[in-house]
Formats: sequence, structure tokens, C-alpha cells
Amino acid sequence: MKQRITLKHIAKTFNVSIATVSKALKDSHEISVATKLKIQEYAKLHNYRPNSIALSLLNKKSKTIGVIMPSILNPFFVKTFSGIEQVANEKGYNVIAIVSHGKLDKEISSIIVLENGLIDGLLISLSEEAEAKQHFSHLEEFIDNAGPIVMFDRVSDSVNTDKVIVDDFNCAYKATEHLIKTGCKHISVVSTLDNVGIIKLRIDGYLKALVDYNLPINRKIINLIKPGYDFETELKTMLDYQEVDAIIGLEEFSAVESMMIAQDRGYIVPDDISIISFTSSDFFKYTKPSITCINQHSVFMGKTAAEILISKIEQPLGTETVFETKTIKTTLIERKSTKPLVNNY
Repeated sequence: MKQRITLKHIAKTFNVSIATVSKALKDSHEISVATKLKIQEYAKLHNYRPNSIALSLLNKKSKTIGVIMPSILNPFFVKTFSGIEQVANEKGYNVIAIVSHGKLDKEISSIIVLENGLIDGLLISLSEEAEAKQHFSHLEEFIDNAGPIVMFDRVSDSVNTDKVIVDDFNCAYKATEHLIKTGCKHISVVSTLDNVGIIKLRIDGYLKALVDYNLPINRKIINLIKPGYDFETELKTMLDYQEVDAIIGLEEFSAVESMMIAQDRGYIVPDDISIISFTSSDFFKYTKPSITCINQHSVFMGKTAAEILISKIEQPLGTETVFETKTIKTTLIERKSTKPLVNNY
């Protein structure tokens, strides 16, 4: 492997200062044309590449942002990251992405690494453990020592920073209301997540819709399946012993698995049981039947979060810091897993 040449090496070759080499490579008018051409040709011949770490130390900016997400298996986060990358590329920023797998210790250790001058700011969707334990001091330390943070999707009101969220309460309300208006009366909610704020908001929206439409609340069909529990067994037990004519999957896995299990139990979708899913995975169009879902506009969420973060990174020193929370509106996409609306609604 060839040794990588540096500004210092080029300067020594031509017996000039490092500053002269740097200016020549930037085509500065301060350097003579002859000197510039010699240095530029030499650098090209030897495949010179700027040292990004050295440049970041010199410029006090890395032109890099960090992203910490709980999962890359969830299509919602894949699409959100796509939106982040689009904006970062447009603005000339690199992106370092880390997956916390829902673990607080991974979230903390990742932030410790990133705050050591690698990034100018951080986008984060909180791990389930951070929310469960209400542990956020690592975020406050990053803000104090390294740069701005923008939270997205899974956020905490305990940290004073910018946030981008989905209107989880109202979209769960509307999903439940839609099922009620198609004639459903025994609506279950199912999730593999528990200690996450967005799940609480979704359940609150669901409960409010039941109350507003004078339907009884059956806590036995609010099925939050804890880690380590068998999803299939929990769902089969609920379907065998409880009256259920609709299921809202609070994330993609819960919706798809619930529909498959219900079909295996002899339910016809949507005649016997209706299904709605949070997140709008593209493959929902191709399931049998296609799945009605809530589009959370995750790409737009990622773009919005990245734009806010980069604007905070680039704002002039001394600018008054004002934090904002932006709420992304959702859209219900009707497909074949739910029945048509009943006329009397």
C-alpha cells in the first residue's frame, strides 16, 4: 500500500511552506501561476487527498453529523435516514449512522465517541431503555460540550432541544375512528414496544376515540408484548379468548404478524377482522389483502430534522437559541384490509 502524501510532504518537496501548498491547491490568487501548476500537478500525480480530520481541527468544523437510531430493521427508520442523507448531501455534510438497538449503554457509548470532535451535531431517536429509565444526562453533556441535538420521532420533553415528531395521538384517534366508522366495535391495539412515549400517545388516542364513540374499553385487547414473550402465542390467546373485530398494529411487525396469525386462525380479512398498521411500508401494497396504513411521512421527517440541525450548526455565534418542536401530520392510506365506511356515519 502506497504511503499517503501530506501537505507537509509536498511543502518539503518544493521547499515552500505548508500554507503555500494549501493555497496553491485551493487555486489562490496569492500564489504564482507557475508554483500553483507545479504543486497541483504533483498532488494529482501522487493522488493527494485532503485529511478531513486535520481540516476539521483547523476549521473547527467536521462537516459531519451523527445519527443514532434504535433500529435499521424498521422501514420507518430506513426512510427517515434516507431523508436525512438527502439533506446532508445537498448541504455538503457527511453522515455517521449508529444503531442503538434500543439499548441505553450503546446510546451512551456512541455519543461519547461522537462528541470527541467527530461531528458538529447529532440527530437522535431515543432508545427504549433511555425512555424507560428516563436517563438523558448523556444528551445534555453532548449539547454542553459538542454541539446541537435534534431529536426525532422518539423524543423527551426533559431535554431542552429541537424536536421533530409525528402527531401520534391524533393519528391513532383517526385510525380508531376509521375502524369504528366501518362498523368495528371490538378494536385491539398490538405492539412489540412498551416503554416508548409514542406508544403511550397512540394508545391514548385510541382510548379517546373509543370514549367519544361510546364503545367499551377492554384492557385485555390492549396487547403490549414485552421482550422475550412469544408474539404468536400472545396473539392466538387473545383471538381465542377475546372478541376482536379489528387490530391496529402500532408498528409494522405487529400489523403484519397479527394479520397472518388471524388468517391462520380462520379469520377472513376484512370481513371478520380489519387491520391497520402504523408506518407505510411499500410492501403493504402487495400483501393479501393489501394493508391499510398510517403514512407518517418518514422521509419528510428525516429531511426536516436534518435541515433544523444543520441550520443550528451554521448559525452565527451569539445567535439567540430558540428551540422548536415540529409536528409531522399523518395520512391514512386505505387499502383492502379494512371495510368501506358505513353509510350511517
